[in-house]
Amino acid sequence: MPDDDDISNGGHLKTIGIFLFDGVEELDAVGPWEVLATWCGFWPQDGWRVVTFSVDGGEVAAAKGMHIVPGHSAADVGPLEVVVHPGGRGTRPQLEDPAHLDRVRAWADAAEITTSVCTGSLVYAAAGLLAGRPATTHWASLDHLSRLDGSIEVRPDDRFVDDGDVITSAGVSAGIDMALHLVVKLAGPERAAEVRRYIQYDPAPPI
Repeated sequence: MPDDDDISNGGHLKTIGIFLFDGVEELDAVGPWEVLATWCGFWPQDGWRVVTFSVDGGEVAAAKGMHIVPGHSAADVGPLEVVVHPGGRGTRPQLEDPAHLDRVRAWADAAEITTSVCTGSLVYAAAGLLAGRPATTHWASLDHLSRLDGSIEVRPDDRFVDDGDVITSAGVSAGIDMALHLVVKLAGPERAAEVRRYIQYDPAPPI
């Protein structure tokens, strides 16, 4: 499977970037990564690659103690056709960080599709990206989403909400569903079914 940093062979590919930061919820990032890296790695003919990046390219300490080294910094990641902004407790300071909100707006302006997992949608709301749109987030943060922007049509029962160029998903594991939907959107349902089968994602919770 191609390496995350193998840019020399993938310059012609469209790029999906998963943003990493201190306090990111692990599965918010790793769940979509598994789906998208499986797709891009085994079916490169579809014309996509997926990379990870942080603001400075440095290692991040995730919410539950995992340390992750991104492949790129925000400055050197290059053009992103799709952006994935995970959630986690690290999103709380981002809501009041003008520099980060400006970054998010710039990514959205340049991307074809902007996506979030869990409380990543709170950041999008704070940046004004969800005004007048349907959206969702982690069940425990639905009220917070409404408070950030009363014009948002909050969808409490949806695993993900596709509003064309913006896709938000509910909490944590819902990012896997969102990523599979993204494969459907970019490569079709048959490819997404192949990816789902490979990662053996067929939820049957024991309780």
